[in-house]
Amino acid sequence: MSRFLQPVCLVIALSIVAFSQAEKATITFTLDFPTSEPEHYSIEIRSDGSSHYESSGRLSSDSEAIDNFELSFPVSAEMRQKVFALAAKADYFQKDMDSHRKGLASTGKKTLRFKDAQRSGETTYNYSSNQSVQALTSLLQSLSATLEFGHRLQYERQYQKLALEEELKTMEKMVKDNELSEMGAIQPILQQISDDPSVVNVSRARAQRLMERVAAR
Repeated sequence: MSRFLQPVCLVIALSIVAFSQAEKATITFTLDFPTSEPEHYSIEIRSDGSSHYESSGRLSSDSEAIDNFELSFPVSAEMRQKVFALAAKADYFQKDMDSHRKGLASTGKKTLRFKDAQRSGETTYNYSSNQSVQALTSLLQSLSATLEFGHRLQYERQYQKLALEEELKTMEKMVKDNELSEMGAIQPILQQISDDPSVVNVSRARAQRLMERVAAR
């Protein structure tokens, strides 16, 4: 390699490293709420769109056993852009976002974290009056609700097929009311239910309708 090319290659290599570091950003949302189902969950969304979810709690109100659930999945570009835009508006959680209003009912201990090569921030709150934090909390809670539906559907298809009908019926209503997000993350289990001849036809049809809604968006 010529003496002229060596410094040029070094500059290019350093630029690539700097760019990749700038791209490596992560937002994490954690909720701990002992009286809810699940009682704990954590969502990690990275700037490249890869995501990881984990939760622990009872699968149903009549269950005593604690179930641990994990799922890695890609979020849509729209979701990723919304999450990171809201984090930017909230100044990457670099200050206390809790309202500290007295007399508010507990809705769980929530923590938002941001980290990239240049900055990091973390805030813990029960309720925040910051509109960006409110919007981000709502968005990520709806994502958790979607993933938990998928978790229960997987269990019910294997062990309680008759329970699928009520679960899918509830999902249809929540999708109609825009209370669920990232339905594509649970499309595989919806497809399995739709294709399963051991599942009653009305449930298979509901699963198919839900997939068609996802495709239409």
